[in-house]
Amino acid sequence: MPGTVGSFVTVVALWLIPFTQATLLGTFVVVTLLGIWAGERTERMLRVKDPGVIVIDEVAGMLLSVVTLPRTLPVLLTAFVLFRIFDTWKPFPARQSQSLPGGFGVMVDDLFAGLYTLLVLVAARAAFGLH
Repeated sequence: MPGTVGSFVTVVALWLIPFTQATLLGTFVVVTLLGIWAGERTERMLRVKDPGVIVIDEVAGMLLSVVTLPRTLPVLLTAFVLFRIFDTWKPFPARQSQSLPGGFGVMVDDLFAGLYTLLVLVAARAAFGLH
């Protein structure tokens, strides 16, 4: 449940904050780097692999899922649903990437979910001529 909440809060922020393309990309990079650092520290402190209290990975994944897209309500809601599906399903190589060490292992499966979401949305927009 924390992952869904973190993803939803990110969607709300993406809807409300007037990011430019550059600031959204910069925010994604900063959140990802902070997530790797924080994930590493949190795992060591709690002595648990990818503890559920970490949601910065969902934030980074959601940011990636729309980084090149217009942040309209239909795009954001579709991205949210697809991201949660991919994050839960963890298609190859997302599931396998969780075994990577430390904060990188915490972050990378959600980055794959965000990338898969972005690719599906870009393909759907191209196929249906949506701009």
